[in-house]
Amino acid sequence: MKFSQALLGANPLDWPRIAAAAEEAGFDSVAVSDHVVYPARLDSRYPYTPDGVPLFSPDEDWPDPWVAVGAMSAVTTRLRFLTNVYVLPLRNPFVVAKAVGTAAYLSRGRVGLGIGAGWMAEEFELMGQPFARRGKRMDEMVEVVRTLWRGGMVEHHGEFYDFDPVEMRPAPPAPVPIYVGGHSEIAMRRAATLGDGWLGMYYSVEKLEQHCRTLERAREDAGTADRPFEIIASPMVTPTAENCERLEAAGVTTILTSAWMAQGVLGPDSTEQAIELIATFGERFIA
Repeated sequence: MKFSQALLGANPLDWPRIAAAAEEAGFDSVAVSDHVVYPARLDSRYPYTPDGVPLFSPDEDWPDPWVAVGAMSAVTTRLRFLTNVYVLPLRNPFVVAKAVGTAAYLSRGRVGLGIGAGWMAEEFELMGQPFARRGKRMDEMVEVVRTLWRGGMVEHHGEFYDFDPVEMRPAPPAPVPIYVGGHSEIAMRRAATLGDGWLGMYYSVEKLEQHCRTLERAREDAGTADRPFEIIASPMVTPTAENCERLEAAGVTTILTSAWMAQGVLGPDSTEQAIELIATFGERFIA
């Protein structure tokens, strides 16, 4: 079982030192979240809480993921970096391909792109992107960015994006894995069809086992069951050896967690506390 440390709750100025500590503690990756802005008036419902209220507040810091990844990759050698999740249809695909491809190039291939269709309509309006049909547009964006990452002259002719041969450099040293977030039927099908894996948040072990079975059936239906596939998820249990064995048997490959939240701390109040909690987590669960 692999472990990924979510950085939400820690001071972004501390992220490079925290990333280095996570690498030393045995974490496989760290995960960064994504929002461009937080509007003063928010009518959109957050899909992961019963009351539709986000688990975060306007005063939470949301650094640009790829700038942050660049800083953290410079002080690590093995650690991977994931987005949890990057709102892909909020952006222009050329800008996404350039930012993610550059991060992958500079980190020597240590980047994974976790994507989601997004839920905050207000953010789409501010970014000048249509909220309607964002899922369909995202499907084609996956094809576009993968095409651009291949290197050399490439072209694409689709419903939403159409361009003659262009070349984007530098190209990533290897294909960037794309993980699809969300637990709707459409998201599961998209992960099975287009993704290199699935990314899920805040589930009981029983619910995760159910989602793993759904993903297995979706991959069989899509004819992709023979391809490598990662399941990165946040189980709402302590990652004991017994729980990890159960999750691994279901198909979970990476536990996405928070070393401080797992130990009863909402957010570390210093770099030293964050590093201490990460080291303790590594000793208790990863080792």
